[in-house]
Amino acid sequence: MKIKSVDLAISAVRRSQFPTDEKPEYLLIGRSNVGKSSFINTLINRKNYARTSGRPGKTQTINFYKVNDAFYLVDAPGYGYAGVSKTKRKKFGLMIEDYIVNREPLKQVFLLIDFRHKPTNDDIMMYNYLKYYKIPVTIIATKVDKVGITMQQKQRNAILADLDLVVGDDFIMFSNVSKVGKEEVLRKIEITAA
Repeated sequence: MKIKSVDLAISAVRRSQFPTDEKPEYLLIGRSNVGKSSFINTLINRKNYARTSGRPGKTQTINFYKVNDAFYLVDAPGYGYAGVSKTKRKKFGLMIEDYIVNREPLKQVFLLIDFRHKPTNDDIMMYNYLKYYKIPVTIIATKVDKVGITMQQKQRNAILADLDLVVGDDFIMFSNVSKVGKEEVLRKIEITAA
């Protein structure tokens, strides 16, 4: 798939602001600082289109990036960051839950986890939550380039053991530095958006 156009179409805080054109949507979810912005920038071949921040918890809206006028990459606020107030965390949680449970155009969730570490309790809880609602999930293991080649298989096995993937869910090793996994993600979007 060739990326020809990208547009940050909508930054929403409630359902009434979501796009109404019914184009396929791919939700990106993960812990604060897992690399969602870098993941988006790598997929769309732009350096700083999605703003990366040294400050976790910065994304506080659901951002709909319209790609090729064909589908949306949907960036949700990161979870698990203590620097966000309890009230805000609860608000984010309800907003994401409403989106996941009720959103018709949602085709797939890309659950980003940091390849350098074992999945957090929040990661495991999020995966189980998505499975409860029978949402197709692809685990995107980010920052793969930061783990030595000899340790990668061991780390992959440890993550898969913790998450206990169901049949049909995928695991993609991804790096915004080496671009490993990029084509695999774009292929997955191409197949499911059709």
